[in-house]
Amino acid sequence: MTKEQKFYKALQDVFIGARIEGKGGFVNLMRIKSNYYCKIEDILKKDIETALTNHPNFRDELFDKLYSFFSRYFTENGSIYFNSTPFHNNIYEKVYTDEKDVILFWKTQMLYYVKTDRIFRSLPVEFDGFKFYFDASKIESKKANEKRSLIFELDKVKEDTTIVFSVQYSEKGTKTKQDEILKAIKRKGIAITEEQLERAFHIFAKQSEVDFFINKNAKSFLEEQFKLWSYQYFWEGAKEWNADRVNELQILKDIAFKIIDFIAQFEDELVRIWNKPKFVKNSNYVITLDRIKDGKLIEKIKKHTNYKEQVKEWEELGIDKDNPKAPIDTKYFKDLELEILSQFDDLDKSLDGWLIKSENYQALNTILPKFKEKVQTIYIDPPFNTGDDFDYVDRFQDSSWLSLIENRLERAKDLIDKRGSLFLHLDRNADYLGRLLLQNLFGSDCYKNDIIWKYFVSGKYPNEFSKDHDRIILYGNSSESIFNYEKEIDIDLYNEKKANSQIVVKDNVEYYLYNGGLRTFEKQVGETWHINKVKRDGKETFGFKTQKPEELIKRIIKCSTVDDSIILDFFLGSGTTTAVAHKLGRKWIGVEMGEHFCNVVLPRMKEVLAGQGNHEPCGITKNVNWQGGGFFKYYELEQYEEALAKCKYEDSDLFNSPSKTPYQEYVFMKDEKMLDALEIDYEKEKVKVDLAKPYPNIDIAETLSNLTGKWIKKISDDEVEFEDGTKINTKDLDYKLIKPLIWWEVS
Repeated sequence: MTKEQKFYKALQDVFIGARIEGKGGFVNLMRIKSNYYCKIEDILKKDIETALTNHPNFRDELFDKLYSFFSRYFTENGSIYFNSTPFHNNIYEKVYTDEKDVILFWKTQMLYYVKTDRIFRSLPVEFDGFKFYFDASKIESKKANEKRSLIFELDKVKEDTTIVFSVQYSEKGTKTKQDEILKAIKRKGIAITEEQLERAFHIFAKQSEVDFFINKNAKSFLEEQFKLWSYQYFWEGAKEWNADRVNELQILKDIAFKIIDFIAQFEDELVRIWNKPKFVKNSNYVITLDRIKDGKLIEKIKKHTNYKEQVKEWEELGIDKDNPKAPIDTKYFKDLELEILSQFDDLDKSLDGWLIKSENYQALNTILPKFKEKVQTIYIDPPFNTGDDFDYVDRFQDSSWLSLIENRLERAKDLIDKRGSLFLHLDRNADYLGRLLLQNLFGSDCYKNDIIWKYFVSGKYPNEFSKDHDRIILYGNSSESIFNYEKEIDIDLYNEKKANSQIVVKDNVEYYLYNGGLRTFEKQVGETWHINKVKRDGKETFGFKTQKPEELIKRIIKCSTVDDSIILDFFLGSGTTTAVAHKLGRKWIGVEMGEHFCNVVLPRMKEVLAGQGNHEPCGITKNVNWQGGGFFKYYELEQYEEALAKCKYEDSDLFNSPSKTPYQEYVFMKDEKMLDALEIDYEKEKVKVDLAKPYPNIDIAETLSNLTGKWIKKISDDEVEFEDGTKINTKDLDYKLIKPLIWWEVS
């Protein structure tokens, strides 16, 4: 392969990435990128030939150096970042800047972390005389970082005995029907065992797993990298500089910057879609019967044709249908939903919380206008970077983990009130990285505590001390952050005085003698918290391996909040944070992506509202005398992958502008993106909005509330009224209101 061929091959790699089969928005855009690249390659080749007209001897060196530079930034998924640069081979390191003495730097710092996924390709597999073919064309890319398993369906058995499977991601817990597949294959006269079939599945599933990123500013990053690289190249070994040599090096820079301009077009488009506000869809409300004051409305609910479905759900959750605080889910009563909501004069302020099914960056970015500086406490228990296979993806490289957490912490900080706090829960695998991230984000003046959560562990550790604690790092958003003094019994002192018979009981309270007086055994809670883990067979457990005890979250919330404060957990897991916040009379926001949003979190919160169920009472329920009751909303958000899939990008010619080169022009100017939500009435010269086209069941009121930052006061069939008195006709929307959701352009 010549140096020229190597360069163009490397450019295809860095620009297009590895070939990916399947369905999904990311796959669609990669195909469009490929088509555009073919067109720009022809222009690039002509520009290079023109530039080399007077410098033919520079040809090999030009392609060699272009290849040397761009090949450093190829990654299998098409992301642009340090891959094999000699200056940045470490995953993270300390660097000096003008603004700070030392900051944490890592290889993917300039990136948005999107997800960890596998790049599947259709694959023939042969062993033990068997021939298999796995068709990956139907695999739809994961929406986010949720854990999903593959399912295999037998397609056919060819005449040459090749066994053909179609492969997809599991939906709602569906599994491969292995017994049926074995029987069908054997009916074709092929004697195959269960072990051999499983081996074939395993070989296919073992394809490469990669982290998907988007470069925040590809143009700036690559130009900076070129300058650093070219400085070394230009000066290393240079003996003399004549006019021809200067011109040759200028050609190299000009060609490199043209390529960078065009590469950045697509990366910037991904950034725009990643950061665009997202539609709210499939929303419902959960409200206990005692919150509905209209007796006639309750009678309507009980006579509704879907009431039996509601009762069936209560039975499955262990909730008595005669419970006065039984939770009504409006998904069963959509025709009565507005009437239920009309009971409240100030809807959003009447809600106790919001459950959001979404990848957490998309959720934080979307709700930011509505909840900016309104959250009192954030507690998150993210993946610990352990490599273990829990109920979520938890096997990151350090640099991927750092980007995942940093992207989200940076966005979350804007949600915190001036007197608010953030608690980051980690273990020894990542606590040192988390501390450095928070230090960079909040500054050393806002550091409060490293809390040690100590718990009992069983078993023997012959070669090391037992791992018996996690670390919870606490930062305030300012020096004024709320801290509520808490006390606990000094167990060591109590046991010492008891052993020496030095305890005095007065009015049913135990004291000890001190300087002729009496003292209690209470002391201020320190940084070490002795709280037991959730018992695996107890009522509090929801089968979630990383579930934290309610008592732990109770202490966090009580020490950092007051009544009606908003608590946020955007790695919600099993829902402990929202459950405890509700029992303590705080408002809450919970964000979770996985299937356990529907299987664990939502049922758990319904039991909490009822004060009764298969699990309730549990945790802190009796301790805080929780009696049930409540009102919350839950909904899904449009996801990045869904937005990519909905966007329409046409395979059209390059968009040429007199003021810009083809490399610089915004190539998506003519593309429709999500404008199919609009209908133009040419006779009336009016633009109509049809929100049924992007997605079914869009909640336009909540979408606009998130977009504008205004809280909802009232909702009717054709109007939403916000807290500031603004009223919007939802049946005749001004398209300008939703423009950021459906069309974007270069700023």
